[in-house]
Amino acid sequence: MEKLKLGNLYDIMNKFTSEQDSIDFLEKIRWNGNVISPYNVDSVVWKCSNNQYKCKNTNKFFNVKTGTLFENSKIKLRKWFLAIWYLISHKKGISSVQLSKEIGVTQKTAWSMEQKIRNCMDRKVGILKGIVEIDETFIGGWKKNGQGGKDKPIVMGMIQRKGKIVAKVIPNRTINTLHKIIEKNVMYGSTVMTDELPAYKSLKRNYVHKYVNHSKKEYVRGNVHTNTIDGCWSHLKKMLEGTYHWVSKKHLPRYVNEFIFRHNTRDYSENSRFYYFFENIENSRLRYKDLIAR
Repeated sequence: MEKLKLGNLYDIMNKFTSEQDSIDFLEKIRWNGNVISPYNVDSVVWKCSNNQYKCKNTNKFFNVKTGTLFENSKIKLRKWFLAIWYLISHKKGISSVQLSKEIGVTQKTAWSMEQKIRNCMDRKVGILKGIVEIDETFIGGWKKNGQGGKDKPIVMGMIQRKGKIVAKVIPNRTINTLHKIIEKNVMYGSTVMTDELPAYKSLKRNYVHKYVNHSKKEYVRGNVHTNTIDGCWSHLKKMLEGTYHWVSKKHLPRYVNEFIFRHNTRDYSENSRFYYFFENIENSRLRYKDLIAR
């Protein structure tokens, strides 16, 4: 598929001058001339008027937005594309208040759009290997990490040096919780570097485990440290506190998605990052009623 050159915001506004331009782009990037029914992938598809299609096997109508984050949205695709561009290209994100001003929607609508976009940023990055730093951090509140943070949301992260990062919001720091995530994301036999948390001690069964003792103010010993992952936590908190100011525990996983997406695509061009985002728009629909449900 021949790709458009979308290197900056001006290109986005210049390439998508009408809603039809946006629909044509989405059809090309999603189907590339081979329309597939979201209801039955083996069905013959008939083209209808007004950018609609019909699935022969199920007799259902659909369009290019069906089954994506854009489904049933009254917001024009042009505004969606601008919102996506703003969110994936700003290093510290963009608040819903600011986004609402930039694209001409209400703050409530902008907030909903951002959450749906973040929901599509959840990506599998493959198995980490080599030297992998592992750490957790507490989010929110005035108390520091440690015992004072027991009621705060916990984010666990694993980063391959000079590579990608995986991060998840976790319920606790027990051996079972931490090891289950590590074994799922880090190749056996890799060198893992952590702090002195007791739950990490048994990692030596499947990994080369090295650690620094932060409680004794030991932060670096040769090449043993967790400075890379600690730096990521610093950037994450600057994004949350500086741009969004406050994030609820319920929605925190999507903000973590946003941060990880930008970090793992930091070497991508703006054009490549924009196209990469669209690779995960199917089956990522987030309904507003679910978004605001308790």
